[in-house]
Amino acid sequence: MAVDRSQLPPVGADPSFTFPAIVHHTLPNGLRVRAIEHRSVPVITFVLQLAGGSGSDATGQEGLAALVADMVDEGTGSLSAIDVSDALARIGAEYDVDVGADATTFTLTTLARFADRGASLLASLVTAPSMRESDFDRIRQLRLDRLRQLKDLAPAVAERAFLRLVYGAHAYGHLPIGTDDTLRRLQLADVVEMHRARFQPSAGTLVVTGAMSAADLIEIAGRAFGSWQAAAAGAHVTTGMAVSAEFPDASARLAIVPREGAAQSELRIGHLSARRDTPDYPALLVMNAVLGGQFVSRVNLKLREEKGYTYGARTGFDWHKGLSPFSLQASVHTAATAEAIKDSLAELDAIRGSRPPTHDELTLAKASLTRGYPRNFETAQQVARAVAQLALYGLPDSYFAEFIPKANAVSEAELVQAAARYLDPHRLTILIVGDYSSIGASLETLEMGSPEVLPVPV
Repeated sequence: MAVDRSQLPPVGADPSFTFPAIVHHTLPNGLRVRAIEHRSVPVITFVLQLAGGSGSDATGQEGLAALVADMVDEGTGSLSAIDVSDALARIGAEYDVDVGADATTFTLTTLARFADRGASLLASLVTAPSMRESDFDRIRQLRLDRLRQLKDLAPAVAERAFLRLVYGAHAYGHLPIGTDDTLRRLQLADVVEMHRARFQPSAGTLVVTGAMSAADLIEIAGRAFGSWQAAAAGAHVTTGMAVSAEFPDASARLAIVPREGAAQSELRIGHLSARRDTPDYPALLVMNAVLGGQFVSRVNLKLREEKGYTYGARTGFDWHKGLSPFSLQASVHTAATAEAIKDSLAELDAIRGSRPPTHDELTLAKASLTRGYPRNFETAQQVARAVAQLALYGLPDSYFAEFIPKANAVSEAELVQAAARYLDPHRLTILIVGDYSSIGASLETLEMGSPEVLPVPV
């Protein structure tokens, strides 16, 4: 059959999608449990989410939340780190920990017939880790070594510098790994104290998903976590940043981290924009899909396909409970740095109204968000992590079922209004990690004055 490859395939109809029911329960100790039946394969996933991630690291203790999380699977009771690894292997379990800005999340997936053993092991690790000095020293050294490696990676340098520029001293302004200085000053006593204060049942949500009834899943959760007791009276439970705090308006700024001899310039262009719970979330996702959230988006077509400056450019939001940054990211040829910035700024401005999305752009952007949406919930682990996100951001159980209709309902006018409200060219921070000696003169054409020269983050 002849195929016309000059045209994109026609957009099909939305697939049918029903999100499984979520059963809520609270254990006597205050731990919130959400159970979801998912019987496609005989596995069970436990996702324990605790309030407070890297965004709750105190000043001078950046990286502490991630250190605490890493220490959890280093042993419990008489089990060493090797013993824990063997115990996980014996039940075919997959274990993972993620430290975000607002929460720390532990995930364990195992076969359904080992559900009790998996839940018991996870509960022991989280509630009673060994916290040995030798393990702490090793974990901290691994993180210090990783920081040294990140100094040589332009994208990592750009990410760390950009966060510090847009957030300043705010705790969202550092990555979970922390800094060299703070890691060297942290002690095992700091880890033990943070664990005591934060790892409490009242600060947690346990999501259990798998090939059992919701009642059975809740029973398993109760047997494993029911004996978890709160910390001693008077302990302070850190629940993350005060998300109501507003950030002052900032003027546009240009900054550079010099990287002598770099063949490419790593770009970050953006500013603080919206919270995850904004009612404009669907409109912002559709707007971003038009602007830079897919391969055929405006920014990528301009910088890659039309100008040949880069292998790829994209835009996106890094969502938090507090104000979240919007940014454009690209790695462009050094000689094209200034022109790439100009073209990027032009696209960010045009989406706000001077060049609204066409019917085809709007249709394709919605399709990119909705046509493959059900595949985000194919496995028990995907479902469990999705429900954990509902708990983290205070979203209704009906959120996933309502997403496709809401995305499809976004109009051109709503998209433009959202762009005009949440994208402001006059507040953009433009960060370059590149060869200053080669591009310094061309940056004058941006008419933003001399760039602020920054050191490599440490």
